[in-house]
This record gives sequence, C-alpha cells and structure tokens, in this order.
Amino acid sequence: MPAIVRLVNAAFYAHHGVMQEEHAIGGRFEVDVAVGLPAERFAQAAQNDDLNQTVDYEKLYALAKRTVMENRFYLIERLAYLIATGAHELYPDALWAEVTVRKPNPPVGGTTDRAEVTFRTGG
Repeated sequence: MPAIVRLVNAAFYAHHGVMQEEHAIGGRFEVDVAVGLPAERFAQAAQNDDLNQTVDYEKLYALAKRTVMENRFYLIERLAYLIATGAHELYPDALWAEVTVRKPNPPVGGTTDRAEVTFRTGG
C-alpha cells in the first residue's frame, strides 16, 4: 500500500471562471495536493529523517501557488490538471498525484458551499 503525502486547503485569491465578473473581481480558490509514494521510499525517508527521500510539501505549495496565481483559466479542471501533472513531474517516481481544486460560493444562481473537481495522474 502506498504512503501519501498531502497538502490540504492551500488558499489563494485569483481570477478564474467562465463569467467575465470572475476574471475582473476574482475569488478564493482552495487546493489539496496528494502524492502517493511507494511504501519503501516513505519508510526510507522516515528512517533516515531525510526530506530528499520524500515529497517536499513546500514545493507542492509553490507549484499550486504559481499555477493558480500566474494564470487565468475558465475551468478549475484546468488548474487541477496542471497542478497534478506538475506534481508528478516534480516526483516522477511517485505512484500518482491527486489534486482537488475548490471554488467556494460559485456563481450558480443559488446557494451552495462550493464547486470542486479532482484529477489524479498515474494509478
């Protein structure tokens, strides 16, 4: 069974969405990033107390921040895809990378907590 390193609820204010108002005004976006590691690699990192043998969640945060803040997309699907594939590129020996992007209070013509998408690379 793989071990999982997670970054949960990184929050950014950015300008993504289908509506022009979303591009002009912006809104909050929340990102979760999870990377599945082979159990042996995780165990080696834990036994050796070595960051270089595991996933550096500071790098995951920087990737998510850069992707969310430096772009403007219509779809949160695009954000999830780019962050997940970027995480897998950072850690090519990872079994998979999974990203969830949430948009609180999306403009759907009614009340809802959030819209969210999840994309997973690999197995």
